[in-house]
Amino acid sequence: MAEYKLLLPSMGEGVMEATIITWLFNEGDNVKEDDSVVEIATDKVDSDVPTPVSGKIVKILKQKDEIAKVGEAIAILEIEGEGGNTASEEVKTKTPAATPDTEILKTIEEPLQTSTSNVEFSGDLYLSPLVKSIAQQENISESELKTIKGSGLEGRITKEDILGYVSNRGNQPAQQAAPAQTAAPAAPKAPASAPVSTVPVAAGDEIIPMDRMRKIIAENMVKAKHIAPHVTSFIETDVTNVVKWRNKHKDIFEKREGEKLTFMPIFVKAVVKAIQDFPMINVSINGENIIKKKNINIGMATALPDGNLIVPVIKNADQLSLSGLAKAINDLAYRARNKKLRPEDTQGATYTISNVGSFGNLMGTPIIPQPQVAILAIGAIVKKPAVLETKDGDVIAIRQLMFMSHSYDHRVVDGSLGGMMLKHIHDYLQNWDLNTEI
Repeated sequence: MAEYKLLLPSMGEGVMEATIITWLFNEGDNVKEDDSVVEIATDKVDSDVPTPVSGKIVKILKQKDEIAKVGEAIAILEIEGEGGNTASEEVKTKTPAATPDTEILKTIEEPLQTSTSNVEFSGDLYLSPLVKSIAQQENISESELKTIKGSGLEGRITKEDILGYVSNRGNQPAQQAAPAQTAAPAAPKAPASAPVSTVPVAAGDEIIPMDRMRKIIAENMVKAKHIAPHVTSFIETDVTNVVKWRNKHKDIFEKREGEKLTFMPIFVKAVVKAIQDFPMINVSINGENIIKKKNINIGMATALPDGNLIVPVIKNADQLSLSGLAKAINDLAYRARNKKLRPEDTQGATYTISNVGSFGNLMGTPIIPQPQVAILAIGAIVKKPAVLETKDGDVIAIRQLMFMSHSYDHRVVDGSLGGMMLKHIHDYLQNWDLNTEI
């Protein structure tokens, strides 16, 4: 028998650690190769860690709610044979072979890194990337950090610790942040979390603590609204041809491909064409620089069964056919709702679509996810009487109409660009060719 150390695998660019949510097996249990043995959570996504070998779990090294670094041992397995791996050996977890339909999803774009503070740290304290980022955003000096009692492993400062410190900072004696050299221009400093206020609790009120994902969503939304001055344009689109085309092809497509044909691939195709017409929508801001993105990666806001929200990303959407988009969208949506997304599946979006119509809403004013500069909300498709122009004059007919709203960052996207982008999406959908192949 030999000892095998199960390490926390790499989870994509910028992800350096994860929190143990729950172990799916106990010490003494036998596991088979590729069994998911533990659920983990990063700031991006929840996922499972499979074991690349069969054996018996003899020791769990990282318990629930503890943090593990990428490459750190989280459990010890007893396996058949001699030798086994040691702490100094690199252990590679198995990944499924790529298929033509999923290969495009494996592209990972390095997230945009921006500096929001001049605070520097000596390295005497261990700080996770997230904690360090919050400390820099809030100008918390190293001397202040040393006063925070960490609740993590070996007294490490967790996200909850530092956010709790920030929320009570106004009641603490003011401390001077460490001086530093002038940094390059950066984006405006954003708060790390929603402002904390005291709310009276009446008899019978229920207090429900936010779960981890809801806290992350709250932080990101406050940050996005703080950074970007939002402007929203609206348009009503006649999508009668889109509805007719889908009704004609959905059964054929499902029989041929074994996949549902929703409206989303059509919307994504129209958005991609409009981005190609107006590439300055596909940008990010880094200080006083505009980063024009080469890839067109479309995020699609997806509601989860627990009420939370996640945004998986269709990588290189401009390189996919309608059929390819349908498969990629269905795959991401299924894995999002079943907590099977990989961290890289939620990274690198350059533009996002939110389908508020799936909840029966006519329109919405979505918040732009950072560091993108625009987001499209699609409303419900509703039958309405509409005026049509014909060669014989105007007539009233029943049409399939839909509102779209386009929110954009007024720092770099003016009303003309944001409005023309929306009008082009409108034109592509309203003039959808009924002979389009799939």
